[in-house]
Parts: sequence; C-alpha cells; structure tokens
Amino acid sequence: MKHIVVFLLLPFQILAQQTSFKDFKSYPFPTELKVSSKTNRIAWALDELGHRNIYVASGPDFHPVRLTHYDKDDGQEISSLSISDDGKWIVFVRGGDHGANWDSNIPINPAFDNISEKVQVLSIAFEGGTAKVLSDGDDPVIAPVTNQVAFIKTGQVWVSNIDSPGTAKNAFTTRGTVNDLEWSADGSRLLFVANRSDHSIIGIYNGPKEPLQWLSPSFERDENPHWSEDGKQVVYTRIKGRGGAPDSILPRKIVSWSIRIADVQTGESRELWKSPATLKGSYPSTDGGSNLHWAANDRIVFVSYEDGWPHLYSIPAKGGAAQLLTSGKYIAEHIRLSPDKKWLCFSTNAGPDKLDIERRHAARVSVDHPGTEILTAGNGLEWMPDQLADGKTIVFISATATRPPLPAVMDLSKPNPAFQLLGADLIPANFPEKQLVIPRQVIFSAADGVIVHAELFEPVQKKKEKFPAIVFVHGGPPRQMLLGWHYSDYYSNAYASNQYLASLGFVVLSVNYRLGIGYGYDFHHPPHAGSAGAAEYRDIVAAGQWLQQQPNVDSKKIGIYGGSYGGYLTALALARDSKMFAAGVDFHGVHDWAELSSIVKNFSGKFEKAPDYEKALQVAWQSSPVASISTWKSPVFIIQGDDDRNVPFNQSVDLINRLEKQKVHFETLMIVDDTHHWMKFSNAVKVYSAAADYFLKKLK
Repeated sequence: MKHIVVFLLLPFQILAQQTSFKDFKSYPFPTELKVSSKTNRIAWALDELGHRNIYVASGPDFHPVRLTHYDKDDGQEISSLSISDDGKWIVFVRGGDHGANWDSNIPINPAFDNISEKVQVLSIAFEGGTAKVLSDGDDPVIAPVTNQVAFIKTGQVWVSNIDSPGTAKNAFTTRGTVNDLEWSADGSRLLFVANRSDHSIIGIYNGPKEPLQWLSPSFERDENPHWSEDGKQVVYTRIKGRGGAPDSILPRKIVSWSIRIADVQTGESRELWKSPATLKGSYPSTDGGSNLHWAANDRIVFVSYEDGWPHLYSIPAKGGAAQLLTSGKYIAEHIRLSPDKKWLCFSTNAGPDKLDIERRHAARVSVDHPGTEILTAGNGLEWMPDQLADGKTIVFISATATRPPLPAVMDLSKPNPAFQLLGADLIPANFPEKQLVIPRQVIFSAADGVIVHAELFEPVQKKKEKFPAIVFVHGGPPRQMLLGWHYSDYYSNAYASNQYLASLGFVVLSVNYRLGIGYGYDFHHPPHAGSAGAAEYRDIVAAGQWLQQQPNVDSKKIGIYGGSYGGYLTALALARDSKMFAAGVDFHGVHDWAELSSIVKNFSGKFEKAPDYEKALQVAWQSSPVASISTWKSPVFIIQGDDDRNVPFNQSVDLINRLEKQKVHFETLMIVDDTHHWMKFSNAVKVYSAAADYFLKKLK
C-alpha cells in the first residue's frame, strides 16, 4: 500500500518541481535606449522583476552603470528618456501608462500606496547622484546649449532648468492642448503644435517677452513640425480637418496628406509633396507615422506605404521628386535620424535568410542615396538601432529565441564586426534558458486564400504521443510576433508565456493574422476586418484546423488565448467554434463592437447620419462575440485589470453577465488598480500563471 501512495503522489511531485512562470518572466527587459548627439554616451531603462531603473554606459568600453535605485515593484514605468547633447544629464518621466489609449499621463497605483505616485519629469547627472523631480509633467525635451527642459503639464508648455528643482514655470498658455515640442539649434525658440479638436496649428515660442508666432494657420490639421538646420524654415505634415458631409462607414477611406515647408520670417508655407490619392498612399499607420525629419544636405525624409510597404523616402527641401531610399518586401520601423543627420537607422524584417521576415534586424540607409544596409544578420533579433556621435558605432537591443533582450553596441569600422552585449550578468541564474525551445515558422492558408504566417512552439517529444494544443492570438492588431523575443514588454510577456506552456507539454501556435504588420499593405489593411466584418477571424479558424491535422496534436484538446484584440478573437472563437476550441483564456478582450466602436459616438446628436449607418451598426454587432453568445459552449477564463485604459472594463463585466445567463462555464480573475499592460511584475506573473493552470486543468 505504501508503494501505491508514492506512485499516486509522483505526478504532483513532478509538477511541484516544474519551473514556474515567474522563472520564465525573470529576465530583465530593456526599453528607451537613447544616445547623446555629441558624445559616445548611451542610456536605457531596464525592468528587473518590476524594479524599473536607468542604466548608462560610455565608450569605448561601454561598461553598464545603474544610475537610479528604485527597488519596489510598484508599476511605475520610465518613459521619455533622453540625454543632453553634452552627455552630462539624463531626463526622464516616471509614472503613467504610456501605452494606453486614454489617460496615459494619469498616475497609476497598482501597489495600493496610501499616497499615490505622480507622473513626473526628473533629471539626474550622467556621472551619478540623486534623481531630481523637476515637476509634475510629461513629454520633456532638452534644449541644446542652454540645457533647459520643456515639458507638457495640464496640456500646456512648462520650462525648467535641468539641474534645479523648483524652477519650473509655465512658458505660455494657448487654447487647446500642446504637443510635438522641438527646440531650435541654439535653444532660444520652441516649436509646438496646438491641438484644437477639429484642427491644429504649428506655433513658435520665441521667449517670455515675445508673442507666440503661428505658421500658415489653416482649417486643417498641421502636425510633426521640425526645424531646418539653419532655423529659418519648418517642415510639417498637413491632413484635412475633421468635418464635412457624412460618408459611408464600411468602405476603407483614403487619408490624403501632404508635407509643407514654412518660412519662419514670413509665416507663409508651400506644399513640398502630396500623397498619391490611393489607399496605399494614405497617411502611414506604422510605428512613428510619417517619421518626418529635416536631414543633412537639406533633405526631407519620411515614410510612405504607397508601394505597398512602409518605406523611407527623401526629397530636396527646395522641391523635386521624392526618391525611394528603401525598396523591397520588408518594413522600416523604429526609425531614428543619426546625430550627424546623414543616416536613417531602423529595424526591419529583411535579411539574407528567408526566415528574416519573422525577425527584426538593425539596418540603415543614407538620407540622400538609396540602398538598405543590413547591419546585423543571422538567426537573432535586433531592434531600435541608433548611431553614436563618432559616426561609426551603433547601439541596439539584441535577443535570440532563447536569450532575452539586452542592449548591444557594434563598431562598424571593423571588418565583420561583432557586437558587445551590455548587462548579460543581470540575467538571473534561475532564468530557464535551457528549457526554452526554438519556435519554427509555419505558413498556411485561410479559407479565402489569404496566406497566414505563424510561429510554432513544440514541447520536447520523447516518444510518439499527442499533446494538447493552444492557439495564441496577439493583440494590437498592428503587431507581428517573431521567431524570438519581442521588442514590446507586453508581447515579451506573451513570448515567455508561450515558452512556458510548451515546457508544460502544450503545442502552441502563435498566429500572425491579417491586420498585422510585416507582410505588406494588403495584409495590414484587409477589407471587412474588425468591426466591419471580422475577416481576420478566418485566420484563427485556419490556425485551429492546421493544428487538428498535426500528428502530435490531440485534435479534441485545442485551446485558445490572447489579450486585447487577441482577447476579442479568443472570445469570437469560443462563441462561434466551440466544437474546435475546447477552452480559452480571454485577457481584457473586446466583446461588443457596436458599443465600443465610434459609430454611435460620432453621430450622436447629429441630424445627418452616414448612408450606411444602420448597416454599419449591424455589421459591428455581428462581428462581436456577444452576437454569437447562443452558440458559445466552451469554458472560458476572463482576466482584466480594473484600471484598464485600452479596453473598457465593462466589456468583461457585460460578457460575464451574458455568459451566466447562457449557463456557459466561466472563471474570472480581476486585478485591482492595474492597467492593460500589467505594470506590476507580480501581477503579470499572477495572470499568466493562472492562465497556464487553467489550461492544465481544462486540457490536461
């Protein structure tokens, strides 16, 4: 009898010894990698078990030094990191949730502190010392020469001395709210945008004794202003102001835009370039939007999707034809202009390996000559590259499929340069790198013929057996999951989760469904998607069907999970195809497009309605999981933080009440005072651990 008891306990002993998700999540995650424009100094923010701090390094050895000493898992993020031109000061913002759709600069308090943290602008000397709070505020920019800091507070511009707390004062007040700050080269003038709801204006602050100056004010939306090298001109983008007779809602619309140059002395502007009147020519919706810059040799550089891919273009400031700098079937994102303004550094999914379409590599291109130079090749991933002041060193963040992200530097002047990783010793000893699998690329077709890419995580198979499987659906939706760690902390959580699930014996298929980036305009902007018809759901069905056909998958034990837009598609799968998907975990998903979309809001109180107003509302409803609640049979685990600033919390409350009435089995986990992005490390561990436990219970 004694031997029987030991045998029965054995599976539980094995589970107890299993590496936890906390171990998989224990990696440090770098963000906000920035360079000084005149020195070989760099800075980055690093999240270590929820302790977010700033690290710095200087050439030529680039030894990492921790500057700040925040030692609490309190959810306070670091953003807007920058280095003064002379490399002597670091400025940053602490607090808020800057990935939010609303209230991004409102304090959060997932640690339940009696006195809540604030969103504040701080400075700290590069050589070390105490971080000084300059003021409550956001979006700081450091002035060249003078080292003053301009920032936004309650929608207006404030200015502070970089080294003197208590000196902050309101620079000026204007109607609307202000953003897009940029100092002139001598630090005496400040460019800004005044947003006034249906239009916006480019302004210049010339100092406390001078009136504000407006550049070519119009009835349109002028944005993204940048100084010329001599400070005599300003380049910016222009889009039509909001208004006009209601147009149809369901068809995709052309969003025309133009680039204009204003003369600072006269305030008059001229059109330099106008977008093609095509869908692909519309204002770009990838990272950084237009990515407009005034570069060296009086070249204006920008991004356009007009050839079907988000590529970089260059045009002389005096006028002429726009020149395509990057060409091919790849994207350019995380674009940065080098300190000498001669190069554009960017992340791309191009390279010599056919699998590079599922990766990111560091690349650059001259501002006035076409030809992309891939700086890092191989089976790793590199993103957010930038060039240092010496013109030969680049810095970026590097990862592989099994090694988490770290900052890296590389000397381009050396033949076949290798890169130096910074802070590798900060990866904790308990991080289970040897347990991680290398995901492989999978390609299949949806029912309507659309080609879909995915990454497959497979557990180690010691004998011929069938595993339960899980479809992972990313959020966004303009995202792309990769063959390795992701550059976003939110999606790196998902990558760690997929690896953890594989270690527990699940086959995991991470689907890059249509609406995502990385595969061209038509894939990124498909017809009848989202609230206009949920066409992308066909890709999720195709993923489930592909798993059903695999010899190592138990076709009756396929689950699905995802967050945000991934939560929406998870709920849609459980509602429409419970026979295929046996269980699911829905992180803060959208469930009712008719309520959440802007259709009703945009026409509230208006006599005129869009020609297809009623049809659009009906399609939005039919595209929603709650519209198919009558066929929802599979159990679901619903998780959301109640300070969510991306998806209203009521979307989950409403779904739960409907499921209860329908007698669908559900479980819930509500996280008090945390946001969409699990700002508190322990909360991220809690929710992903709970999701894994749920799948173990339902599928194993």
